[in-house]
Amino acid sequence: MMDHCQGETSLADATILADWNSMIRAFLAHGANTPVHLTAVLTRAPDFAMGHAVKGLFCMLLGRKEMVTTARECLVAARAGQADHPRERGLVLALDHWLAGHPSQSIAELEKILRTNPADTLVMKLGHAIRFVMGDSLGMRRSVERVIGAHGADHPFRGFALGCHAFTLEETGDYAGAERAGLEGLQHAVDDAWGLHAVAHVYDMTHQPGKGIEVIDDHSGTWLGCNNFRYHVWWHKALLHLDQGEIDHVIALYDDRIRADKTDDYRDISNAASLLMRLSLEGVPVGQRWEELADLAERRIEDGCLAFADLHYMLALIGGEREAAVAKLLHRIADEATRQGGSEFDRILAHPGYACANGLAAFAEGDFGKAFKALAAARPVMQTVGGSHAQRDIFERLTIDAGLRAGYFAQTEGILRQRTALRAGREDAFAARRREALAAARQGNYVVAAQ
Repeated sequence: MMDHCQGETSLADATILADWNSMIRAFLAHGANTPVHLTAVLTRAPDFAMGHAVKGLFCMLLGRKEMVTTARECLVAARAGQADHPRERGLVLALDHWLAGHPSQSIAELEKILRTNPADTLVMKLGHAIRFVMGDSLGMRRSVERVIGAHGADHPFRGFALGCHAFTLEETGDYAGAERAGLEGLQHAVDDAWGLHAVAHVYDMTHQPGKGIEVIDDHSGTWLGCNNFRYHVWWHKALLHLDQGEIDHVIALYDDRIRADKTDDYRDISNAASLLMRLSLEGVPVGQRWEELADLAERRIEDGCLAFADLHYMLALIGGEREAAVAKLLHRIADEATRQGGSEFDRILAHPGYACANGLAAFAEGDFGKAFKALAAARPVMQTVGGSHAQRDIFERLTIDAGLRAGYFAQTEGILRQRTALRAGREDAFAARRREALAAARQGNYVVAAQ
């Protein structure tokens, strides 16, 4: 039987297929009920290899050590089940490759499926998500643009394909195109939280905080039913308010929305740690908020799933002043970075991960010269740690502040200019304040406001 992606399945029961289609839509919408639908499918079709493979890939995307164990169990179940056609076998292979430490080979398997059926939105989104954690924005864009033509007006998931296209356009600098694609996608899929979030990215990157806040507020129904992705939308809203200098609003969003639920998902910790660090760099006291994040980060030191997660755990640990834990995390990163025959993610840890982690630790110690050198060395390839420009901007801000405090004025000015150029030439509030600080520093009048 064919699903809504015009893709083959080995399912023979229409009611199970309906749950499978509901799972696909929920996954595309970052819906909280995605696992509910998938569990319903696998409960009634325990030999459905593709279902087990997709569950395993979902587990890997969670970036948590215990989820890798579950993903391995999914692979065993997928291999034992029915894999009756190339789509199903390709998804099983994609999971196998990622578990072996080669996510780029997982992507290659998914692209093979898309060459046969470019209307397969499920497979497109899986590849999109894996590329996202690898920081491959150009690959994301090429992949979506190869299949967008197969997502015509009659495709049930056209809106979600447009939302993915919007995000790739934004991450590759086509802000006007991203805005158009994201808003068009919402006309086809009112629950396209990813596309809405892509439009919010546009307004962040082009210093239009008022428009960003407005689009989030006007489409609250799009994302309030999401899984923990809703915390990320709140985070974006907080960034936009921070750009407008509305600190009280930022703190309220942090307490009442972003960390209302004390989850230990690395993405939620990343939201929180990067926002607290932004506030700290502006001299805003954040009280005991670091303590909760540092406690969670200490328990994740040995995870070693994603460099992006490790670096945000480091932010939480330095914010919470956990010196012993910082040293332990640095040691683990160094060990994995030099491991023979390591995974693709180990190579990312080797560079830029280790340099960035050292730079963060040095910044916390007040050794701004060392911090700047390490962070600047990591900077040219920081995109490979994954995430978006907006998420990685915390490391850019720390690099700029380290350079400013260490007296590397010319280099810091160059980084500020590059940052503004990436943002369509529009200087946001952070850049304006640092440009003024540079001018004061050159006259000997700069005072470090926060450490």
